[in-house]
Amino acid sequence: MRLLRFLLMLLAALLLAGGARAQFTQGATDTVTTEQVRATLLAFAPQGVLPAQAGEAPPQVWLGLRLEHTPGWHTYWRNAGDSGAPTELHWTLPAGVQAGDIAWPVPHVIAVGDLHNFGYEGSVLLPVPLEISSEYQPGAAPEMEVRLHAVWLACKLECLPQEGDFELRLPLHGSTALAAAEFEAALASQPDEPSSAEASATPSNDGALLALRVAGLPAEAHGKTFTLLPEVEGVLVNAPPHWEQRWENGVWLAEAPISPERYAAPDALPLLLAADGGRAWRMTARVQGEWTEGKTPEAISPALQAAIDADKAANKAPPSPAPAPAPAGASFGVFLGALLGAFIGGILLNLMPCVFPVLAIKVMGFAQHGSDQRAQRAGGVAYAVGVVLSFLLLGALMLALRAAGQQLGWGFQLQSPAVVAALATLFALIGLNLSGVFEVGQFLPASWAAARAEHPTVDALLSGVLAVAVASPCTAPFMGAALGLAIALPAMQALLLFAAIGCGMALPYLAAAFWPALAQRLPRPGAWMEVFRRLMAFPMYGAAVWLLWVLGQQTGINGAAALLALLVALALLLWTLGLQGKARRWLAPLAALLLAALLMSAGPLVLRQQPENAPQAAAGARWQPWSAEAQQALLAQGKPVFVDFTAAWCVTCQYNKRTTLTRADVLAALDAAGVQTLRADWTRRDATIGAELQRLGRAGVPTYVLQAPGKAPTVMREIISADELKAALAAL
Repeated sequence: MRLLRFLLMLLAALLLAGGARAQFTQGATDTVTTEQVRATLLAFAPQGVLPAQAGEAPPQVWLGLRLEHTPGWHTYWRNAGDSGAPTELHWTLPAGVQAGDIAWPVPHVIAVGDLHNFGYEGSVLLPVPLEISSEYQPGAAPEMEVRLHAVWLACKLECLPQEGDFELRLPLHGSTALAAAEFEAALASQPDEPSSAEASATPSNDGALLALRVAGLPAEAHGKTFTLLPEVEGVLVNAPPHWEQRWENGVWLAEAPISPERYAAPDALPLLLAADGGRAWRMTARVQGEWTEGKTPEAISPALQAAIDADKAANKAPPSPAPAPAPAGASFGVFLGALLGAFIGGILLNLMPCVFPVLAIKVMGFAQHGSDQRAQRAGGVAYAVGVVLSFLLLGALMLALRAAGQQLGWGFQLQSPAVVAALATLFALIGLNLSGVFEVGQFLPASWAAARAEHPTVDALLSGVLAVAVASPCTAPFMGAALGLAIALPAMQALLLFAAIGCGMALPYLAAAFWPALAQRLPRPGAWMEVFRRLMAFPMYGAAVWLLWVLGQQTGINGAAALLALLVALALLLWTLGLQGKARRWLAPLAALLLAALLMSAGPLVLRQQPENAPQAAAGARWQPWSAEAQQALLAQGKPVFVDFTAAWCVTCQYNKRTTLTRADVLAALDAAGVQTLRADWTRRDATIGAELQRLGRAGVPTYVLQAPGKAPTVMREIISADELKAALAAL
């Protein structure tokens, strides 16, 4: 127990580091950061945002989404090209305020193999003008609130649909001009639209070429060779193998190949003619003559269709804005129900397999205090405080990271190999201490030991922290829906739900501490306690073995073996430090050198995750890897699906797998119903799985979903039974 005080501070630091892969940004809601793109909502309103008075010029107000791309990644222009999808901005503005179209900067051609796309790399600002009419009534508020839901497709060789919610508050009277230079540069780099330019486009009789003619371009454009950027997708070949362009008497002429997959037949074709150096001219070509018959929209290029399908699948359910707290009525009742479910779930969390290792620490606390009722109560209160505070801290961290754009869920800290390794080390050291391999007091100054004697409740508080760290991967019955709701609630209501879970988990121990009958039944302290202490070491070893297995799922067999070797070397060092005389002077330095050598050579293996392209299940295997696309494809084929959202670190998941999901009668029932089984493995962080769990109203695993074609998904209980699953299958 003494060891907890000195190791949990390190564990807490690793917990924060392991979960905080997202970068905290100012305001949290004006910036969303992923590993590929950092998106920031900016504003430029030098005269404020109040509507103009009669005779006054309207205020100049611009909003803009700045996208900063990790090297090698890009997003797309309004016409993405052969593949991809343009960035979409969906605004929520006060009445009387209207957002215009994106003032798209001039893109450049991005070649990916044989595909030619139009987009942006590095940093780009997408400006949007705001029109503030006289109907806008700010009321007593000193600021105007602006909200944005943005969707973009980040691509390298692979593409990742991403999204974010942003919020800004613009002062009504004061100037907002910190980003003035960025907006001025973005607006200055817009393509020119010469009023003197006259453009026309004539399709050839065979529908293969489009003859372009542009007259009236400014003198600085004459003689230049242009890159043709069509704003309408699916009309021209984006990367023509060869095409003619020339100048005749100040008129630019070109013959551009028409896409064989063309499905649009516009009367006017907006074009950009981009020259070297970023200068571009925009005009709209009137189409003269008749288009030949084109293909239907379903016949667009396979590459573009694949990108559109992937984007739709990832964004098929746009997130709703966070609900405001309702003072009364049904919403208030729902929140009270969620609080009750969270509290009951916290009580039941004590029965989850994840918490079994910590039960040994609880029982040790009761045994140490014996019949000392005052010490029992102080320890119970301290333990409860540790549990509730830890739940609040975990909840606040998860909500903060979610606000920064991360897809996280309950138990997210065990997706970090560093946290898993730290917990495994902690449990191994506690076990060694309980087994008598070493005593913490041998390594501490006498003043520290005296301080511990004066404040024994610190151990109880830290045991509550440890209980939450180990219990959080489990989602007990009644907790799933409450946690799912907590993610969508305002911060204060969400934290109340997390506190309710903590109160429920702490209640049994707190009640036992204040129940005099229990203290009277405990045996008096004596020699039996030494045997009991050593017995309690084995649950600690069991927890360390479980965590080693979890680490092996994340870093491979080499990572688990490296941590095991480090634990052996650490145990050797602690044992040698407990020796006396020459044996300690000779053996302890050698053990320290061995541990240092292993840290340098094998330590990196503990934190090195396996490549994400791990081997997939063989075709025809019962459990196939889950993806939103695979699930939708099966449903489109008329096949029902059963999805197991699981993780190696979730002990309840493993329990359900062995007691229900591998039973012969359950598997036979699945086969009889023609159900395809999918497994979504969340052992490592996966934003797609996190988003799907959030869509289902859940925040963690285990989660089980049964869905038939054309029907809404059925989300089942966290502890699933064979009878429940077979009954659901029979109702398909």
